[in-house]
Amino acid sequence: MNNSTNYMSGALFSIGLHTVLVAGLLLGESSDTSRVVIEPQYIKAALVSLAPVKKEVVTTKSQPKDRSIKREQQRQRQAKKDRARELRVKQAEDRRKENLRREKQQQDQIERSRQKALQQELLVADLAEALSKEIAEEDALLQTQKDEAATNSYRQIIQQRLSENWNRPPSARIGMETLIRLQLVPTGRVVGVTILQSSGDAAFDRSVELAAFKVGQIAELQSMSSSLFERKFRQVSVLFSPQDLRL
Repeated sequence: MNNSTNYMSGALFSIGLHTVLVAGLLLGESSDTSRVVIEPQYIKAALVSLAPVKKEVVTTKSQPKDRSIKREQQRQRQAKKDRARELRVKQAEDRRKENLRREKQQQDQIERSRQKALQQELLVADLAEALSKEIAEEDALLQTQKDEAATNSYRQIIQQRLSENWNRPPSARIGMETLIRLQLVPTGRVVGVTILQSSGDAAFDRSVELAAFKVGQIAELQSMSSSLFERKFRQVSVLFSPQDLRL
């Protein structure tokens, strides 16, 4: 609307100006020719003032530019939305990875705790086994010592009984030795005598056999444990010599 008004005002002004110029020319021809005539430049300048008509063309050409600007703005808005969506997707993926990392970290911690507890259990078991073994060895050693002491004690009793019932024959000489084996039962009774090694003198050997049978029963042997009896006293070897009696 403003452009049309300006256009009309310019047109009216141009027409008026042309009228004045024409009138001046007519009056000039009848008057003194020495007057200064207005040159057409003013008319050209006045015509130039009608330039707003060209604005219509400029305005028309600016429409594609406006559409281009709008498209660029839309593109930028879409790009912004895309970046925001990508950012949300990336943040979600980062949260997922972080959750997985934390879960793995917790699982690793649980596994380390389990392994540590298992190692402690194994250590305790090893210590208990070592202690049990040590105790068993000490008990075995102690039992062995007890058995050895008991064995020596029972051997001395057997030697004493045999010595008390042995009558050395007149033919006994220094250096003679007769080795016999006594067969006993848990009650301490002598149930058998075997000559393992003869002295070479029949009277000497016979005196040894008689001494063993005279003993009859050694009651003290009844107090020993059955395991000790079976290991040490089911069969007992005894060496007889004129100067000594050794088991």
